[in-house]
Formats: sequence, structure tokens, C-alpha cells
Amino acid sequence: MALRPLALRLATAAGVVALALSLSACQDGSMGGGVPLRALTPVPAKTLALMAQKGMSANDPILIRAYKKEAEMEVWKRGTNGQYALLKTFPICRWSGQLGPKTKQGDRQAPEGFYTVTPGQMNPNSSYYLSFDTGYPNNYDRANGRTGNYIMVHGTCSSSGCFAMTDESMGELYALARDSFAGGQRAFQFQSYPFRMTAQNLAKYRNDPNAPFWKNLKEGSDYFEALREEPRVNVCGTRYVFGGQDVAAGSCSPKVDTLVAEKRAKDNHDIAELVAKGTPATRVVYDDGGQNPVFRSQAPASTMAFANLTKKDEPEAPYDPKEYARRHLGEVSRPESLAGEREIEVDAKGRPVMLAAAEAPIPTKAAAAALKAGSDKTKPGSVVAKTNAAPEPVKPATPARIMVADADVDSPSYTKVLGSLLTGKASPTPAADAATIPAAAVAPETIQPAPKSGKATHTAHAITVPTVTGAVGQKAKVAAEPPKAGKPPAAKAVPAKEATTKDGLVKDGTAKATPKL
Repeated sequence: MALRPLALRLATAAGVVALALSLSACQDGSMGGGVPLRALTPVPAKTLALMAQKGMSANDPILIRAYKKEAEMEVWKRGTNGQYALLKTFPICRWSGQLGPKTKQGDRQAPEGFYTVTPGQMNPNSSYYLSFDTGYPNNYDRANGRTGNYIMVHGTCSSSGCFAMTDESMGELYALARDSFAGGQRAFQFQSYPFRMTAQNLAKYRNDPNAPFWKNLKEGSDYFEALREEPRVNVCGTRYVFGGQDVAAGSCSPKVDTLVAEKRAKDNHDIAELVAKGTPATRVVYDDGGQNPVFRSQAPASTMAFANLTKKDEPEAPYDPKEYARRHLGEVSRPESLAGEREIEVDAKGRPVMLAAAEAPIPTKAAAAALKAGSDKTKPGSVVAKTNAAPEPVKPATPARIMVADADVDSPSYTKVLGSLLTGKASPTPAADAATIPAAAVAPETIQPAPKSGKATHTAHAITVPTVTGAVGQKAKVAAEPPKAGKPPAAKAVPAKEATTKDGLVKDGTAKATPKL
């Protein structure tokens, strides 16, 4: 009998603990059964009004398409006529990696392909607000030996192979999928592309290593865009196969609908035309994935107004940038890598083309001879020793150096040159480099005597060396440097016009055609 009060007290205590836990769970935003309140948030009224405007209902089936390069995710809804229509486009806040499919665990790649999402893949208790599993790897991925799992579309702005949508956008995506499942849809198709499958993009990225795979994806995209119907997907070998009921029955050679064939033919024609017009083949390189521009720091209003005036040809975004402020992003993964994409030109094998080294070769021998003749021309007044056959240049073992001061570069030489002017004391001959001339090519120097003024002579302005060609076929010329304006020279040299002709110099300071050395 004494045990009954004790059992009663234990039962009461357990009830209190359970009540406390339930209260704390409610305060944490969850309900009984472990479903958080955010997973039950209704579709926003603005989106419901958009559905009514387009003749859709909340329980109509959906289909989702994602584009990496454009960083956009579209939600399509199927009407009573069986065709899908675009409901709304969401900007993707973050995706990681590069354009191209996911191939292995840990490569930070977001998957590309056609996937199926069931109610069991919806995760209301996600660590990233809400999420759903894309279904990677699918049959195609496994047939191609690709590994990895738990690739999600989720909230916040952090990605490591996933599509991060921010909490607000993910809440709306989750609600749209939840209501479609409630209306009887068993699974929705998730199509993931590197970029929009346009002729312009296919022409630009035709030499990318992933181009064959992307062309295979375009077959499914063409089916959906031409018919506005969800394509049936099968895998034959290591390729996707798209179509209707025959694909669902397992056919690897399905019948192609007329509208689909017409679209493919038109796109192929446009691609060939763009290539013929010289559209360069390029690749897109990211530091680590991308982000929709609406999430980046916005320019000032005045700059944006001017940009809107100058970019009238660009299509208007299907979403209002003001609705996606940076303060709602949450955690942003590796923000330092969001420096923007870079396009590089590639050759037919997908290798980068080095434009800096692409110099046009000399087309003919005549052009090469003309170029050589032009390079042999010398300035008027220079002396060239004529020889029957010009020997190949030989590098001298010990070159002689002619030193010319440079006050703008060499500060010690500047002090030495102007020392007598600044301090009133004579300074030694400056020794700053200006040219290096092989000893075998240097002719005897003609040095003009300086007046006996008691001042140090600046040899850089007193040496006059005519241009000569030595035994090694090299030319050397040192021009007399005139004194700088506004500053008296250290020593006055004899002007060139006063030079005599006995040493082979004419009155204008240049050498005769045949000097007597």
C-alpha cells in the first residue's frame, strides 16, 4: 500500500517533465511529432494571387528547373490541359564548384541531370532551415561511376555541393512542394542544368570537356520546352534517353515528336551559324561556384539609374532585387571566392588559348626579306662598315662598359653629378650605367678638351663616340647628353659645330661616309 503514493509521485513527476519538454519544443518552433512550424508555413499570399492570375491552384503538380550559371531556380505548375507553365523564378543564393556534373564525393560540385523527388526526400528538420534531397546519385550517375549523397536544396546561403536558396525562398519552395504532394502528386522532377540550353550558350561552350554531356541534357530540355510536358527519363548504357510512353516502357530508341525535332533542328542551325560568324569557344571558370547578383552589394541609386538607362537590351529579371536583401542571407560559405566568373577562350580540345603568344607568323620569304632589309637601315650620319658576309654575332667574354650618369634613377650618381653645384666642392666622375658595349666593337673615342676652369669635368657630356660596326657585327653609339635646362654644366665641351674635319667629323657633328680613323 505504501508503494502507491510513491508510484503516484513518480507518475506526476514524469508528467511534469513531459509537459516541460513539450513547452520547450513549442518555444523552439516545433509541434508534436517533431514537425517544426516552419514546415507548415502556408504559401505566401502574393504567390497564391499569382497562381490565380495564371489559372493554377496550390495542389497542382510542380516541376523545378535549376541553372547554375544564371543562378536561378524555376517552379513550373501543370494545368488542367496537362501542360506546364512557369509560376515563379527564385534567385539561387549560393552554389559551389564549377559548371559540370558532380562526379565524386567531396568535389563540391552541384549535380547536373534529371532527378526525382518524393515526399520521403523532404526534410522538415534540416539543419539549414528546410530542405529536400535532389535524389543524387540517380541511375545515370551510378552507370557512370559517380559517387556522393545527400545533395540538397536547402536554406541559408552556404553550399558544399548543394543549392542554397536562403531561408525565405526555401520556405516557399518547401510549401509549394508540400501542397503538390497533398494534391496527389507522387513525385516531382528536378532538372539541373549548367546554364540555359540556348543556341548562344551551346555555341560558346562547344569545346568544353562537358559539351557531349550537356548536349545529352539538352535533349531532355528540348522535349520539355517544345511540349511543356514532363519528359520520361531512362538510361541506356551511359546516356540519358528522353521521350514519352515508349521511354517509360524501356525503349532506347524512342520516337521523337515533331515539335521536338523541329526545335532541335532550328537550334542546331543557329549554333552552326553562330560558329560560322566567329563566336569564340570559351570556358567559364569560377573560384568556387557562384551567386545571383541580387545578393551582392548593390551600387548607389544614382549609379543603378544610369545603368538602367544604358542597358535597355538586357531582359528584366523575373524577381524584384529589393525582396532579396543581404541581411537575410544567414551564413555565406566562402564569400571570398565569389569574385565573379571568368571566361577563357579554348581550342578544339578544350585547352586554353594563350592570346599573348599568338603573334602572326611571317607568311612568305619575300615578307621576311623585306622585314630584314628594313631592320638593317641605319639612322642618317651613322657609320656602317661594309663587308661581303656579315658574321654571326659573338658575345664578348669581358664587355667594356661606358658609364653615363642618370640623376632620375640613381640617387648616389645624382649627388655626385650635382655635388659641385650644391656644395661648391668638386665631385668625382659619376659612374651610373647607361649602356654596355662589347670591347671589340668600341672605336677610339674623340674627347673634346675641357676649358681650364678648375672644375671637375662631367665626362658623360664630354665624350662623343660615333656609331661604328666592329668585327663582331655589332653597333654602338653613345650620344652626347646635352646639359639640363636651367642648370649650368659642370664643364663646357667644345660645340659639335666647331669640330674640325681632320678627325673625320663634319661641321654638324656627324661622321663622314668614310672617316679616317
